[in-house]
Amino acid sequence: MSDATDGPLHIIETYFECCGFDHTFLQGGTSVYLWNLSRAFARQGHRVSIVTPAHGRLDDLRRRHAVEDLPYEDVHTLPLVLDPEVWRGFPPEVPVELRTTAHRIRLEGVDLYFLSNDYLDRLPDTFYPPYAAKGNDLTFFKPLVFQVESVRFLRGWFGDERAIVHAHEPYYHYLLPAALAGDPLKSVVTTVQSNMPITKKVYGPEVRRLLALLGAPPLPPEPAAPPAGVREAQRQYQTRTHLHYEYPEDHLTVYGLVAEHADRIDFLCPGQRDFYNGFQDTPFEELFAALPVADTVRRNAHKQFVGGCAVSDAWLAGDPEAVDRAAVLSGLGLDPELPTFFHNARYAVHHKGQVELFRAVDRVLSEGLAANFVLRCISGTGIDDPYVHEVVARHRGRVHLEWERVGEERVFDLASAADFCVFPSKFEMDTFLIAQGEAMACGAVPVATAQWGMAHFRHADEGEERTGFAVNRSFAEDDALLVDALADRLRRAALLYREDPGAYRKLSDRARAVARSFTWDRCADLHLEVFRELWDGTEPEPATEAALRHGWFGLLPDEVLEERPDEVLAAAVAAGDLAVAERLGPLTDPLALRFYDAAWERADFAVCEEAAARRPGAVPEGRTALLRERCLPGGEGLVYRLGHAERVELVVPGPREEGGRGEARVTEWTRTAPGEFTGAAPAGEPGARLLLTLSNGRIAWDEVRHG
Repeated sequence: MSDATDGPLHIIETYFECCGFDHTFLQGGTSVYLWNLSRAFARQGHRVSIVTPAHGRLDDLRRRHAVEDLPYEDVHTLPLVLDPEVWRGFPPEVPVELRTTAHRIRLEGVDLYFLSNDYLDRLPDTFYPPYAAKGNDLTFFKPLVFQVESVRFLRGWFGDERAIVHAHEPYYHYLLPAALAGDPLKSVVTTVQSNMPITKKVYGPEVRRLLALLGAPPLPPEPAAPPAGVREAQRQYQTRTHLHYEYPEDHLTVYGLVAEHADRIDFLCPGQRDFYNGFQDTPFEELFAALPVADTVRRNAHKQFVGGCAVSDAWLAGDPEAVDRAAVLSGLGLDPELPTFFHNARYAVHHKGQVELFRAVDRVLSEGLAANFVLRCISGTGIDDPYVHEVVARHRGRVHLEWERVGEERVFDLASAADFCVFPSKFEMDTFLIAQGEAMACGAVPVATAQWGMAHFRHADEGEERTGFAVNRSFAEDDALLVDALADRLRRAALLYREDPGAYRKLSDRARAVARSFTWDRCADLHLEVFRELWDGTEPEPATEAALRHGWFGLLPDEVLEERPDEVLAAAVAAGDLAVAERLGPLTDPLALRFYDAAWERADFAVCEEAAARRPGAVPEGRTALLRERCLPGGEGLVYRLGHAERVELVVPGPREEGGRGEARVTEWTRTAPGEFTGAAPAGEPGARLLLTLSNGRIAWDEVRHG
């Protein structure tokens, strides 16, 4: 092992698709991230290796690159242990005979290693197995085969070398950290590339068998989730949020597999990290805190860091001022004199908020807003929603729609010709959103969701830091509140452009400056700081700051309470933890009222009741009356009153079916006045809950009270 503290490192990047070096070989954004980051490491003098499958494309690669066939051959039998509930009609275990070879391309100081065998060469056009293959076609296990082959290759080719293994997206490398944990020469860093459900699980017997085959020690039992019936409405509702799904008991949590065994956990931005730590203000927050994975997160929080992401060098090097705006917009059949809004994303209607986007565009143009909309919804099969095409036809000369993949130069021209960029993403699925950064780097002012994973672009900031316009987060499909908010921001943005060009220019300049601060060299520096600590054997600092942000008071050493009492108290108020506050001093009337007010704003009524009960008289009677009387009989049902609520829904759990899952019935109550809603009382359904959407975008749960 090297003792040098400032010499070159060996960094091994590994992912199921590391093909950003060749656009004909490219499938997803993670490839672009990996290639740009790898080149940045190499520019700083480090040795960089990339390990990825060949995907049956070696002959194709040979036509454009110098491919070296390496003296590596690994012949072995891989057992696939199948879940009988999924793979019906298949034997419980299928032995797969594999012969794996390795091939290398050297580009820009980076060594790319391509592994090839019968499984890894399948699906040469799409790379990724379709979900329909699950339970039907063993090609579904191609990513799992790659995990095993990558571990064997790392040991066989780099076995006696010190290296940092940087693996991406837990679902595609959950075997690696445990398999390599016993290797003193390899440190493993896992990057949470997307906000895949943190409770995503895989079949336990399969994982345990493969880890044993790879020489890893046995895994301890995973703590059980709460039994069926506990928080049932919350659990069944989550299928609508894309944040959580239920699994049988014999499954293991993917995030747990990587977090417990990796040396560090990497995130793309601070907002993504903090969101994944607590799911604050979402319909999943309360349930998440009751699940075993919440303990896993806290226990491994000291391993977390933000390695960052960036806007590509090509976009930062381009000159938006050199683009002929009038020619670009006229060429699309649009009026260059009008403010222009630009959207650029894959066609993913729920993830990217495109249902609400088209509804909002239709509304404001029908009202007479003078503006252009350039909408790129990328799809290899076109757009199958008739409403989308109706909107385009209804507003011809104001809306340009395209879905084809085009060269980066054309997208740059479109972004440069735009005045605003629109990204109403939902369900907190975006973890950096490079496309928004690219458009902002060209001077486009953002109109975007206030998702935590996009907060670094500052469109939701206040005052002089703000770069654009924000709409509340959304965790509902076809969200009428999001449509209303989007339409409002589009109107306000167009008005600003027309009537206050100086203020618009300030936002545009600020947006450009913020986006251009995200460079790959900076991203490399953030990673290398942590990689160097691993190389030198430096232990990470305790997760004190994360504990304060998230209210993990059990992680705080006593000296923090003594040295930073004001910060601890503020965190306790934000979390509604009166016990922690009392460790700092007595609960006075003013402090009880402070707890009450903060809890009322976030609709945490249990804390309101506790604060009022602990200090009778601290909260004025009129306020406690609002608390007691927020849900009362009225008319033929119930009336719910909360001044800062925008939507109230009744969630009634359904019976659990085969496989242990149930489907909740959700009914939106009628808004009869600002902050007042009426709906039918649930009859004989004690598990029913109310779901509240607040004016600040927070979503909270409440009891159903009958008076």
